[in-house]
Amino acid sequence: MSEKPAIVLVHGFWGGAAHWNRVIALLHKKGYTDLHAVEIPLTSLADDAERTRKMVAQIKGPVLLVGHSYGGAVITQAGNEPNVQGLVFIAAFAPDAGESPGGITQEHLPKAAPNLAPDSDGYLWVKPELFHESFCQDLPLEEGQIMGITQKAPLASTFGDAISNPAWKNKPSWYQISSQDHMIHPDNQARMAKRMNAKKVITLDASHASLASKSAEVAAFIDEAASSLKK
Repeated sequence: MSEKPAIVLVHGFWGGAAHWNRVIALLHKKGYTDLHAVEIPLTSLADDAERTRKMVAQIKGPVLLVGHSYGGAVITQAGNEPNVQGLVFIAAFAPDAGESPGGITQEHLPKAAPNLAPDSDGYLWVKPELFHESFCQDLPLEEGQIMGITQKAPLASTFGDAISNPAWKNKPSWYQISSQDHMIHPDNQARMAKRMNAKKVITLDASHASLASKSAEVAAFIDEAASSLKK
């Protein structure tokens, strides 16, 4: 039986569990066999955190939670489960109690803020023709176009959902900053990483989609966090 913890990967807005595909392949090569990528509905923080908790509850051993983008808010809310031993934030929101992703965004508006468009049903989209420059400018254009067309839009109201008991105050945490992020301002990322007193912070010269464009570095960072939990 592997001594490595289970890893649960949580995606963010405008994507799904498949955004982790490159990281999953690399972690598998590193010997992680208990890998999970939860598909959250993006309908509310409560719904998304509950879906994540349910997946964590099915795992008997220790868990490392990893969140990208809004997924960081989800693991902040869901990460107090007793078998969660650590949290890794990948260019992610890490709100404090009473804070929401939307409130944090307003502190330093990201470059791509004007490229978001609500629809008549309350969902918030990245304009597909601007997805590449907004979300993943360091990936090939064709890949960005596909991601824009297949994006999974959140209910806009989810931006305003606040955290109650932030798990990063109770669990060891790690943070990866993307210095060329157009979706979450790098200054906001740096502030969140600093205040959580993360065990380690790294900065990658990457877009918001560092999990795809810098997958080797992201997988190595997750591996480093997971390995430290065994000691």
